[in-house]
Amino acid sequence: MKRVMGWMAAAATLSFVVPAAGGQEDPRLDGLFDRLQVAGAEEAHAVEAQIWQIWTHMDDPAVDRLMTIGINAMAAQKFRIALAAFDEVVSRKPGFAEGWNKRATVYYLLGEYDRSVEDVEKTLALEPRHFGALSGLGLIALALGEEARALDAFEAALKIHPHMSGAETRIRELRDKLKGRRI
Repeated sequence: MKRVMGWMAAAATLSFVVPAAGGQEDPRLDGLFDRLQVAGAEEAHAVEAQIWQIWTHMDDPAVDRLMTIGINAMAAQKFRIALAAFDEVVSRKPGFAEGWNKRATVYYLLGEYDRSVEDVEKTLALEPRHFGALSGLGLIALALGEEARALDAFEAALKIHPHMSGAETRIRELRDKLKGRRI
């Protein structure tokens, strides 16, 4: 939970100074994902920050304001306020992947895993490269004691983001744990 909250605090500090476009439709993303595949660890983290910045920006002032409210509320552990903000985001912009992803995160933090999975699935339908949603799916599976499913999710996230923080360690631990059960 501390790792998730640390990520939430980091997400809350993102600046929304991004040129027009934004969201998963932004044309800059293809190049950033290409760079992510070949980058070293340090550059990969900078590229990741750029991706998150684009994903969280919709170029719609009302939606951007709601995203900021929701992200700040999550960081302050005011999950019902965050949920209300992200409910409004997905209502206004159902094609905006990050609205669904942020709401999935709130549902996860509230222990509403089924609802979180539903929103992760919507996120991935809109943005299949969403390594954050895949990692979130892994966390949900871990919370439910579904190690094999968690391993699949973390491996899928790592294929998209080869330097994703903590993913290799989780994968190694899960492989060892699952291997031990098969013996």
